[in-house]
Amino acid sequence: MAADTVVTVIEPDFLTATRAAYDTVAASYAEQLRDHLAGEPFDRAMLDAFASMVGTGTDAATDAGADAGPVVEVGCGPGRITGYLHRLGLDISGIDLSPAMIEIARAAHPDIPFTVGSMTALDLADGGLAGLVAWYSIIHTPPELLPGVFAEFRRVLRPGGRVLLAFQVGDERVRVEQAYGHSVSADAYRLPPEHIAELLTAAGLTVEARLVRAARPPEKMPQAYLIAKAGAAPEEVH
Repeated sequence: MAADTVVTVIEPDFLTATRAAYDTVAASYAEQLRDHLAGEPFDRAMLDAFASMVGTGTDAATDAGADAGPVVEVGCGPGRITGYLHRLGLDISGIDLSPAMIEIARAAHPDIPFTVGSMTALDLADGGLAGLVAWYSIIHTPPELLPGVFAEFRRVLRPGGRVLLAFQVGDERVRVEQAYGHSVSADAYRLPPEHIAELLTAAGLTVEARLVRAARPPEKMPQAYLIAKAGAAPEEVH
């Protein structure tokens, strides 16, 4: 009988560095951003619009092109956005790369499922989601890898499902060495909204709404929000 074959999967360096950084800052991050949404009307407007498009779990979706159904926040951190959308009535769960963040999220929101995972390989079935949120969580992925990430987002969305992205505007890599009062070592990327819209389109997601707002202290760059709708799955296109 042949010996068992052991396959070793080597994790990309950016995932290892991102996890370590967020494990380090988890408690401080959760505390400093706990009430952040209360002072951010544009954030709430895009989250509210997204919630109305994917439905409220118990009521029919307001958009005839989408049905109420499960939603996932990818890169959920301590669950503050997940919790907000849950209060709006969404059937939502959260996934994050950082075990420390997930531990805080579970304690803060015991009625919401949270799991450790990576947006580069979601442990989710094809076409099962009505919505997916990536709220400032694509910013640590090298831009050349974003087409694969968006293809993964499209894979887990049903036709008519929506994705909501938020990120800082720009076109550069920033080395992060201090964050939330801690020393860390990770890269973040500022991204051009036009290019991100093009990548979403290439992945089978049609951009329906785009908002770019001016920076507000202590922000240094404008902030972008995109909502895109999933088209038919590739096997359904003739």
